[in-house]
Amino acid sequence: MQLNTLDYILIIGFFSIVLLIGIIVSKTSGKNTSEFFLSGRTMPWWLLGLSMVATTFSTDTPNLVTDIVRTNGVSGNWVWWAFLITGLLTVFVYAKLWRKSNVNTDLEFYELRYGGAPARFLRKFRAVYLGVIFNVITMSAVTLAAIKIGSIMLGLEPWQTVISAGLITVTFSALGGFKGVVYTDFLLFFVAMGGAIGAAYYLVNLPEVGGIGAIMANENVAGKLSILPDFSNREALITLFIIPLAVQWWSSWYPGAEPGGGGYIAQRMLAAKNENHAIGATFFFNIMHYALRPWPWILVALASLVVYPDVASIHEAFPNVASDKLGHDLAYSAMLTKLPNGLLGLVLASLVAAYMSTISTQLNWGSSYIVYDFYKQQINPNASEKRLVAVGRLSTVALMVFSATLALLLQNALQLFEVLLVFGAGTGLIFILRWFWWRINAWSEITAMFASGIISILLKLTPLGPWLFDASEGLLPSWTEYPFVVVVTTVIWLAATFMTQPESKEVLRDFYKKIQPGGPGWSSVIREAEKDNQEIAKKDEKWSVPAGIWAMLLGCVLIYTCMFATGFWIYGDYIQAGVLTVVALVSGYSLSRVWLKLKDNIL
Repeated sequence: MQLNTLDYILIIGFFSIVLLIGIIVSKTSGKNTSEFFLSGRTMPWWLLGLSMVATTFSTDTPNLVTDIVRTNGVSGNWVWWAFLITGLLTVFVYAKLWRKSNVNTDLEFYELRYGGAPARFLRKFRAVYLGVIFNVITMSAVTLAAIKIGSIMLGLEPWQTVISAGLITVTFSALGGFKGVVYTDFLLFFVAMGGAIGAAYYLVNLPEVGGIGAIMANENVAGKLSILPDFSNREALITLFIIPLAVQWWSSWYPGAEPGGGGYIAQRMLAAKNENHAIGATFFFNIMHYALRPWPWILVALASLVVYPDVASIHEAFPNVASDKLGHDLAYSAMLTKLPNGLLGLVLASLVAAYMSTISTQLNWGSSYIVYDFYKQQINPNASEKRLVAVGRLSTVALMVFSATLALLLQNALQLFEVLLVFGAGTGLIFILRWFWWRINAWSEITAMFASGIISILLKLTPLGPWLFDASEGLLPSWTEYPFVVVVTTVIWLAATFMTQPESKEVLRDFYKKIQPGGPGWSSVIREAEKDNQEIAKKDEKWSVPAGIWAMLLGCVLIYTCMFATGFWIYGDYIQAGVLTVVALVSGYSLSRVWLKLKDNIL
């Protein structure tokens, strides 16, 4: 594969624009921490929504989807499609609550909802646990994908990819802060989407692929086209469909799909102009993320099965790729090598855009934890704004170095995705309920966090896991591993909740008065406050959660039918596509009616 002058112009021009944006906004971003991490809380819904989409469009996402499709078929994507339920629950229930909290990071929430030493410990521990450990692992997966793309498409050594891609990203991230991230995300979104769609169209129509009809008729592809899993295959049905929809979406903490909102999604909601813009941004993100974006990647993955039916054929075509980096996820990069000049430059620029968008967001988000929730709280409470911004920039560089180092040791993205899912299993229910049930306390979260982590480590890194869940010799079916972690973790944190003291009256009443979450879970707190002549509940504010859940269900129907209708239009199954399109229109109209009842003016 050879890049020509046009390709280099596209790539260098893109890099130049991104760095220019970082330099232009660096002065205002460096004024104070509110500007550096939240852009002064002035962002509109559409810009934040595009930023969320661009952030989750990372270099490892096409590789992950390709790995899933080649291994488990199109229906294997339910492992992440199920997170739409989480996303829409955030839209219609939690977005306004986060914006009302007015915290600087979602970890600051701990000292708003809980009190005393346990709350302080939870905040600083999660700052290190999420801001450094989890964040570094996530960024390393993205960097691993960049390494594989560089190896396949440009013949680069891993260290060359890490230095060239990482240096530019960390420079503009440290200069521009959150505002630089969001502004460049606007550009990155269109470049990334244009590259993905252009690549899919060209690669599906390659002579050796033969178009969508030939793909569907190919024996390597025929068994992998179904959007729903094979209902006669009990294990596949349970692992790929039932567990994600019944358990996974509410029980697991996963970056970008946190139950109840959190992480960099919460950071963008907190940066919104107001509650309405926070809601609009998250809904726009979920539509784009699930309904419009997966199919270009899925089509390339299906086409790759025609050209490279197994890992051995990929290795044969690219013998210089290190054996510890071989996997089905390489097929996406392998297909991209067949692009013509011009489109090749655009796609490479789009992959760079995807990498930079995700890494810059992770860097700024992780740095915000280090600055607000660790450094300012534990090391230097009296630090000036100038000092805090400097610490933010320094921690941005440190996070990049750590993640790049780890990326050189990893093999594939799906492996890491599965580990992260299990590692957070069982904690998600707390993040959903803590807003609406007064009895949950800091010890509930501390216990759940450690229980889930310890159980996951025992199952993944000791003989206990194979003894219990080995596919052929284990005591339990392999598909029970995830529900097992969820059940055990939930039992442990519920026991800890009732064995420890509840939060103080003052903490609970202050939280309710500020947030107004509503619901029966707070009725005892409200009654006790009234006995003490304290009015903490606004009488004119109705509980919006039932309507929010109804809106969530309609939103799921709307977005899933849009996604699947798109697939059937592509497959040429026009009857099913037409029926689903009508269902999407009806559900969209119904959702608009419910949404208007929730808020007279959302946007």
